[in-house]
Amino acid sequence: MRTARTPASAARGGRALYELYRAASRAVAPAVLLWRRVRGLEHPSRWPERLGRPSVVRPRPDSPLVWFHAVSLGEGMAALPVVRHCARLHPGLPILITTTTLSSFEVIKDLLPDGVIHQFAPLDCPDAIESFIRYWKPNLILLMESELWPNLILSASEKGIAVALLNGRISLKSFNRWSLPLGLQLVSLMLSRLSLVIPLSTIQAVRFQLLHTPPQIIHFAGDLKYVVGDIDAGEKEITAIEDLQQQFSNRPIWMAASIHRGEDEVVLRVHDELIKIYPTLLLIIVPRHPQDSKNVSLNLKKHNVNFVLRSTREVVSSNTSIYVVDTLGLFCLF
Repeated sequence: MRTARTPASAARGGRALYELYRAASRAVAPAVLLWRRVRGLEHPSRWPERLGRPSVVRPRPDSPLVWFHAVSLGEGMAALPVVRHCARLHPGLPILITTTTLSSFEVIKDLLPDGVIHQFAPLDCPDAIESFIRYWKPNLILLMESELWPNLILSASEKGIAVALLNGRISLKSFNRWSLPLGLQLVSLMLSRLSLVIPLSTIQAVRFQLLHTPPQIIHFAGDLKYVVGDIDAGEKEITAIEDLQQQFSNRPIWMAASIHRGEDEVVLRVHDELIKIYPTLLLIIVPRHPQDSKNVSLNLKKHNVNFVLRSTREVVSSNTSIYVVDTLGLFCLF
C-alpha cells in the first residue's frame, strides 16, 4: 500500500530536484548566452551583465538597495509605476531594475526616474546569480508577475534577502506543468522561500495556494499598474490614443500583432483578399521585434503598398492601407 508523502520528504524531493536544476543550469548557461548573442538578442557591449558582471558605468551605491526584477517589456512596464512610486516615497533610495530583452531596455531606459540603475538580468545559473548578488548586495528583491527562477529565489533566501512577487500570475499552461509531481516539489520549495506574494487576481491566488504557497504570505492589492499609476503618463497615453483614433475613425481595422520575420507575407496576402470585401480596411502590423520592421517596410515597398511607419509620425490618410508599428512605447494603440 502506498503511503502519503510527508512534508519533510516532499522538501527533500524538492531540494534534490533543485540541485539537479542547479547543475544543469550551470552547464547550459554558456551555450544559451552564446546562442542569444549570435542571434542578436543580447546587447552588443553589455552582454557580460548576463553573467552577473556589473556595468562599470554605474557602481553600487553605499547604502541599502532595492532590486526590481523583470524580464520582457510587459513585466518591465508593470514594474515602472511601482519603481516611480518607490522613488517618490523614498528619495535617495538606491533602486536597481533588471530586464532581459533588448526591447525592454530600449523603452524603459528613457522612462526610469533619475538615479534608478538599469542592468541586464543575470542568467538563472549559480555562478551568474552569485556574482550578481555578491556585487549588488540587495536588501530586498521584488520579482514581477511570473518570474519564478530557482537559483535566484533560493540563493537570495539562503543569504537572508527578502524576496516578494508582485502582480503574481501563473498561466494555466504553467500551472498544469508545475502541478505535475516533480514540478510541484520544486515550485513548492521556491514558493516557500518567498516573503510576500501579491497575486494579480483571485484566480491567480487560488493557483498559488494549490501550488503550496503559504497562505499567510498571500495578500491582495489589485493590479499594481493601476493602483500606483503615473497620472502624467496616463494623460499622455490618453492623448496619443485619441489622436490615433481620430486618424483611424470610420475605417474597419484589423491587426496582425507580434508577428515573426516572414509572416508579413502571409498577412499581406490575407489583407489583399479582405480589401476586396472592405475597400477602406486598414491593417496594423506589429512586428514581434522592432528591428524586423525594416524588412517589413522593404517588403511593402516591393509590393507598392501605401503604408505609414509609426516612427515617422505621418498622418494616416484615407489612402493608407497599412500602419506599421516599428517603435516601442508606453501606450497601446487602442
